[in-house]
Amino acid sequence: MNTSKTALILGATGGAGGAIAAALLRRGWTVRALVRNADRPGLDPRIEWREGDAMHASDVARAAAGVDVLVHAVNPPGYRDWDKLVLPMLDNSLAAARANAARLVLPGTVYNYGPDAFPLLAEDDPQQPLTRKGAIRVAMERRLAEATDVRSLTLRCGDFFGPRAGNNWFAAMIKPGRPARSLLYPGRHGLPHAWAYLPDVGETVARLLEREGELERHARFHFAGHHVDEAALLAAVRRTTGNAALPLRAFPWWLTWLAAPFVVMLRELREMRYLWSEPLQLDNRRLLAWLGEEPHTPLDQAVEATLRSFGCLK
Repeated sequence: MNTSKTALILGATGGAGGAIAAALLRRGWTVRALVRNADRPGLDPRIEWREGDAMHASDVARAAAGVDVLVHAVNPPGYRDWDKLVLPMLDNSLAAARANAARLVLPGTVYNYGPDAFPLLAEDDPQQPLTRKGAIRVAMERRLAEATDVRSLTLRCGDFFGPRAGNNWFAAMIKPGRPARSLLYPGRHGLPHAWAYLPDVGETVARLLEREGELERHARFHFAGHHVDEAALLAAVRRTTGNAALPLRAFPWWLTWLAAPFVVMLRELREMRYLWSEPLQLDNRRLLAWLGEEPHTPLDQAVEATLRSFGCLK
């Protein structure tokens, strides 16, 4: 157990940040978090909440004083203004990490990659994204690589799901707040998709940070997660809900085309469609070589926890 280190989490009220915070707390870390309103109800009392904004360099710097690790898991809500906000927020985190000789942790995605790198994605494969969001992700990782005076850790993952997940595909497939009525599946029939269960992601980051002294200056790993097709996912949802007849329906991509000019979220989802029409899988051999195993919650258990957090189970 690590009882002497401190981490600052940006995005601790979100999915990835919250999962990493929980994993570090289990290991005895002191965990701080930056939040705009430290008096909001429901905040984890085990975390030291510091009031501030990730867009303000001075707020991040004050919150980061003396930390060993800074987790940058903050994103603009609803995919809004990514081109204006994402890189300045990362620059603030880099400056704070530099000032404290802290390692910066970035939960990564597969948006960096285009089909030329499919089907098996390795850490050093070329990044030729097809989307604006993907290009920003590439720029984020480039900033880390160019920061020769800051240590970093990037864990690239498939689509996040799990308790407290924010903007995510799982919530687009099963509507939160009511019993599940169907599974709206965006992908091709029989084509497995890469999913990352958030508690497993948090556990993986925590285990890697326990070996800080062995990590490269800019360490990068791929998290394989659950690689399943619609039949396996549907079966898990049916078992979890107890509804053996829960139907599988095609995701209404036509709606994203109609509403994209007016709804930012749908426009961004539409850009990600290629990730549902091509085979891709994250190659986690480097991670396995380091940890010996990848934390892996059984699919049924992960789906149940996700649906329960959605309010979809009685």
